[in-house]
Amino acid sequence: MPLLESDLIFSSAASDLKNALGELKRSNLSITNRLRSIKQDADVVLSVSEVYNLPLIANERCGSWCIPSDRKTGSAYFKSTDGHFGQWSFSLRRLNLQVLSIVEQHGGCIIVDSTRRGKSMPDALSKTVPIWIAVLNRLLFPEHPESHALRTPAEVVSQSEHSQIESRFPLFLEGLRDLDVDVDGLRSTLTKPMRPVWVTPGGTLDTSLLGESGGFCPIILVTSSNCESAGSHNVTKYVQGAADDHESWALGLDPAMFWANMQQLLNTPESELPSLISKLVVEAQAASRMRIPTLVRPSTTIWIADNEAAEDLYRDFDIMVHCSAVSSANLASKLKIRYVHLACSSGKNGSRQLRKELEKLSTLRDMLFPMSKVLVTCETGRDLAVGAALAILCSLYSSDGTLDIHSTVAMSKGLIKHRLSWIMVSMPDASPSRATLQSVNAHLMS
Repeated sequence: MPLLESDLIFSSAASDLKNALGELKRSNLSITNRLRSIKQDADVVLSVSEVYNLPLIANERCGSWCIPSDRKTGSAYFKSTDGHFGQWSFSLRRLNLQVLSIVEQHGGCIIVDSTRRGKSMPDALSKTVPIWIAVLNRLLFPEHPESHALRTPAEVVSQSEHSQIESRFPLFLEGLRDLDVDVDGLRSTLTKPMRPVWVTPGGTLDTSLLGESGGFCPIILVTSSNCESAGSHNVTKYVQGAADDHESWALGLDPAMFWANMQQLLNTPESELPSLISKLVVEAQAASRMRIPTLVRPSTTIWIADNEAAEDLYRDFDIMVHCSAVSSANLASKLKIRYVHLACSSGKNGSRQLRKELEKLSTLRDMLFPMSKVLVTCETGRDLAVGAALAILCSLYSSDGTLDIHSTVAMSKGLIKHRLSWIMVSMPDASPSRATLQSVNAHLMS
């Protein structure tokens, strides 16, 4: 007779084993193990920093978890997706030009990131940053062809993939030039080409760079997470890329809170961590400071901030564009017609609502004068406010950043990208969602 499922004598044991392994995996991914793994990753970063004596720059978001707050010099926003196979790109939204001044001042920098289990380094460090370096070297240093070649880690990127990436460089460079960035200004910011160098836990540090980097600025790309430790995580309880996707496990804890309370968090039992973290989050929110308005250059009159700044600083501005779910009675009474409320909730719904609300910006045409200071705000100062400011810059301002309400603008995707680059260079941590930008494009191109 054929063997029946009921004849399997180990079926219940196999199910029990599967459940036990699942529970073991969940326990290893506990908040305690994640935080301890982050501290272990940070120790790697600090040891590299001691050797190279260069400033630490976090590739957001994971990078900030792996750098003690008092050691972090700045932030960068290099996406791993721009290095994914077949999707290689030089981001025209995230130019990361704020990194250049740090590199020039210190002769180089260390960019920190981590990656999940199964990879030795994130695509952001193996491909996205190397693309960025090679493209900028080509733009800023045409007289140094030796710096134009793409450099990637041979143990991670195959020769075939390397060649395919490099074949796209003419398009990358053309897109960057189309933004009409201030090349002369950038050349005064960075006076030597950049060169990537990769560091992973347990790897050998190339100290020869310390004495031979006179012709270029080394960009040390540090992967803080250890893939070898992760391979035995059932024993070590180490979580590779522990900071990744922190919204799903951190309960509102962020890097600044972690480093300010690191010892207390690491010494608190797992069962007590949720209540401790909740307490720290409430305290941090109570002590949070408003986002200081940022001027979007080359304009001299368009500023971006958060809604808290709107309530406190409205007297410093002539016109307020306020993205919020509910209108501010205070601002409406004080500013009257100079208060433009765009009724948008937070998240994706707010981004979708923005498309219709942007029609209200047409009233600005009758209110603006060349020196009118406009403050555009939203809850965070990084998403909806960026979209609203982008719409204003595209429809009412000329290519040199001056008010131009009389000319008819020939709207195009190129013009929108160009104005967006103004915002991203002026405000590197701006983070307009795809839905927000789609709403702006739909409004402007309709």
